[in-house]
Amino acid sequence: MNLRKLIFTQNACYKAGKTITPKGIMVHSTGANNPNLKRYVGPDDGLLGKNQYNNHWNQDKPDGRQVCVHGFIGKLADGSIATYQTLPWNHRGWHAGGSANDTHIGFEICEDGLTDATYFNKVYTEAVELCVYLCKQYGLTEKNIICHSEGYKLGIASNHGDVMHWFPKHGKNMDTFRAEVKKLLAASEPSKPETPNQPKKLYRVQVGAFSIKANADAMLAKVKAAGFPDAYIKIE
Repeated sequence: MNLRKLIFTQNACYKAGKTITPKGIMVHSTGANNPNLKRYVGPDDGLLGKNQYNNHWNQDKPDGRQVCVHGFIGKLADGSIATYQTLPWNHRGWHAGGSANDTHIGFEICEDGLTDATYFNKVYTEAVELCVYLCKQYGLTEKNIICHSEGYKLGIASNHGDVMHWFPKHGKNMDTFRAEVKKLLAASEPSKPETPNQPKKLYRVQVGAFSIKANADAMLAKVKAAGFPDAYIKIE
């Protein structure tokens, strides 16, 4: 994951200053054919490239709307893929259009024309890795991850179709997404060290001392008969 940070300090959502305890993650996609991060993330940090229209979301009400997410995944100016964190992860975002704003971290994947498999696979993998990162940070699992359309079905988000209008075009869905997060989480768990075999402890019992050897021999015979064949006479 190529994670960078450019917090939207000019967005009204950030200025509201409300925080949450993250209970889940909501995956969104932008719904527009523009895979470039600079469309949404700004100003240019030297990697994003300049947005000539200055319509990125780091302003009070981008496009006149009260919207803000915790991060974006898309293309840098050089064509490589990156993730930009745009709100503190525990900040209350404006992404779900419902009560999921109070519980979920939300991030957007920048859409292209929805048919480029190479681009899709890169941002899909980046999104899986971001979710693994967030799961570790907040004690979540793959079961706590949904997309916007699933949020709508659960009654905690507005009526949007993302990401299920895109993922199936490339043989993926939210179940495969969650499965890959689960697999990566398991692979990143530290292996438990093996417990070394502990040597057996032996306890020796002295049953007496005799000045006459015949008496010692008689006691030795009794001890061996009692099931202690390794008993012996020690002369001092």
